[in-house]
Amino acid sequence: MRLEAVTLDAVGTLFAVAEPVGRTYARFAARHGITLAPARAERDFGEALVAAPSLAFPGVGRARLAERERAWWHAVVRRAFGPAAERPSFETCFAELFAHYGRREAWRVFPEVAEALRLLRTQGLKLAVVSNFDGRLPPLLAALGLRPLLDLVLHSTAAAAAKPDPAIFRSASSALGVAPAATVHAGDGLVADVEGARRAGLRAILVDRRDQRPRLPAGVSRITTLSELPALVFGLD
Repeated sequence: MRLEAVTLDAVGTLFAVAEPVGRTYARFAARHGITLAPARAERDFGEALVAAPSLAFPGVGRARLAERERAWWHAVVRRAFGPAAERPSFETCFAELFAHYGRREAWRVFPEVAEALRLLRTQGLKLAVVSNFDGRLPPLLAALGLRPLLDLVLHSTAAAAAKPDPAIFRSASSALGVAPAATVHAGDGLVADVEGARRAGLRAILVDRRDQRPRLPAGVSRITTLSELPALVFGLD
């Protein structure tokens, strides 16, 4: 089947945090009289993310969605802060962190991304972001200058399903008006992106920016930068 669309992960694929999360947490905490060790905060944040439930809320109406998103992140950040979260100033600190990660200065777009997306569009391919993120993602992509290059932005809280659930990939293909088999997904998660996309009937490409070279299923390609994506995608078509 002819390839008609490319979907992409967001964090780790299109952009990354501007500085390590632990360092940012420690910097914001210090403003509120809270002492955090950056390395410890980084480790605890990673553990909190792994332990957290999926960032998706099936059955929750749009009116309550932002509240549930914020509560989800509150639990993650609270665990990352550990005992320091008991300080009275934690709530104000959390509010500032939550707002910070919705702004462009918290992130950096990988330098080759915009040109890679433009090249894909010149071939008539539809482009979408499919990400385990929340309602801050669409305006964030706009602030980072990427939204005009995309036909669709689908985050997990809007889809009521989080990767690797095949439902979010199928929802994206449906919204784009293309079949899953006519779509390829590129992302940096071996489970969330590669396995999830394949389970949904999409083709998959691993974005291995750290050149870790994991073992991949047959038929799955690996790239280390999105500058490699257009040529690879054109070869798949």
